[in-house]
Amino acid sequence: MAHIDPTPKLDFDDVLIRPKRSTLSSRAEVDITRSYQFPHNNHIWTGIPIVASNMDTVATFEMATVLQEHQMLTCIHKHYNMDDWKTQASKLLPDHVAVTIGSSKQDFELLKNISQVRPITFICLDIANGYSEHFLDAVKRVRQAFGNSILIAGNVVTREMTEALIIAGADIVKVGIGSGSACITRRVAGVGMPQLSAIIECSDAAHGLGGHVMSDGGCRNPGDVAKALAAGADFVMLGGMLAGHDESGGEIIERNGKKYREYYGMSSHTAMQRHSGGKSDYRASEGKRVELPYRGAVKDTLQEIMGGVRSACTYVGARRLKDLPKCTTFFMVNRQTNDVYSRFDAGN
Repeated sequence: MAHIDPTPKLDFDDVLIRPKRSTLSSRAEVDITRSYQFPHNNHIWTGIPIVASNMDTVATFEMATVLQEHQMLTCIHKHYNMDDWKTQASKLLPDHVAVTIGSSKQDFELLKNISQVRPITFICLDIANGYSEHFLDAVKRVRQAFGNSILIAGNVVTREMTEALIIAGADIVKVGIGSGSACITRRVAGVGMPQLSAIIECSDAAHGLGGHVMSDGGCRNPGDVAKALAAGADFVMLGGMLAGHDESGGEIIERNGKKYREYYGMSSHTAMQRHSGGKSDYRASEGKRVELPYRGAVKDTLQEIMGGVRSACTYVGARRLKDLPKCTTFFMVNRQTNDVYSRFDAGN
């Protein structure tokens, strides 16, 4: 018999941050760097907790080179080969790059080979469904082999599995199912949880064990990034917001005098065709392919994101990013913005 949880679950669109009196006179006074300790190793990481998603149309070596200049993190996609890593190893800072793998033996072997040519500070162990015992076993295996690396694992959206992953060896749990702009899991499988509530639930569980959470998906603008951090996310992973730039992956398409760049989910038909020779008979595509208007250099988008987070902090009196969740009260709302002129929007 099916069960229903009657507790309302909220997404970024369902809330706004309540402003409060503040002693801050300028966004420049806000420190948006954070320092983290981790439950399973000796690292202390300091930086801006914005992360490029481990998609081959986002998390390229070129993207990592720019993000590390801003003290941000890139989860390099798993479809580079060993020769690619040898070529790029000297350009990338270990503390701002994660090596992404799946749960297969081949991925594990690639990780071991990469460790022979560069130090590995971060490992991102990523599968679509983080609820299997097989995945927990993979987390334990990676932790045993790479005891002093920072391990990111996911994706999940509930308290119980967040706790299980941290106990198994994860330092950071990746939170989000179906919330990404190129993901159609909710439409295909009917599974997921609104992202804001998932962050609140999973961060509460993780912090009780000394672990951290990384919100993955659902952010469409800097305000959503601020809400994710205010809800308790320690890191915010971005896909669509960082796609379409010079440094992003994906084919460049020119049509009618305009330039576009390809962006697709890693469970899409396009990704499976490109990296696995096609879709297996037993599975459905849970991602989509889109063509985004070309956006130029990613540094301008990063400045918008950082400026939005700083602005959110000034509205609630948070002098440090660490203080943002403690200073935040959310309003539940029926409408966020006045879109009367949206069809005439020429940008800002």
